[in-house]
Amino acid sequence: MFSEKIISMLFENTLITLYMTVASTLIAYVIGLPMGILLVLSAKDGLRPNAVLYKALDVIVNLLRSIPFLILLVLVIPLTRAIVGKSYGPTATIVPLTIAAAPFIARLVESSLREVDPGVVEAAKSMGADNFNIVTKVLIPEARTALITDATVALVTILGYSAMAGTVGGGGLGDIAIQYGYYRYQTDIMFATVILLVLLVQILQWAGMRLARALDRRVRS
Repeated sequence: MFSEKIISMLFENTLITLYMTVASTLIAYVIGLPMGILLVLSAKDGLRPNAVLYKALDVIVNLLRSIPFLILLVLVIPLTRAIVGKSYGPTATIVPLTIAAAPFIARLVESSLREVDPGVVEAAKSMGADNFNIVTKVLIPEARTALITDATVALVTILGYSAMAGTVGGGGLGDIAIQYGYYRYQTDIMFATVILLVLLVQILQWAGMRLARALDRRVRS
């Protein structure tokens, strides 16, 4: 059995992992959601085609997504220091997590919005709706179930990234797994962190899918 100190440490670092995951996901959505919308609007078949804007956003998204997270973690250390004041710890880890997640979210949003029936968009245009109203009152509401599913995928992906951040002192369950499982050979603690991470993934997926199904029923009713 684990001591009270170990249980307290695992509980505290589970909360730290959730803090890093949720905070970075929210910030990444503030960046990634508009990027995804702009990609759809500026595409060749979009509401406002703009080849230069689309190409620039496409290159940025592809470039950031192609960098492995561990390399990105080290690469943005100067930026992390400039923003947070240090390059380690849970709050500092939010910076690279956000940079890694934003382009991923942008691509998910772009894909979901493109799945909206073009006929619905055309109907809104024929009724005189401008681009802003089409985005806010047609595209996003029609795609909201897919967008909730995307948010669930993003949360689970960022949770995995946060565990990787433990290799460079990012804090959370990944840090515990490295410190105790790798450096001290305490495999029982490492397995406990793995179980907690799996449970977090299952809970996030369950909650996200349940919310998506509820919204889907609301749309159909």
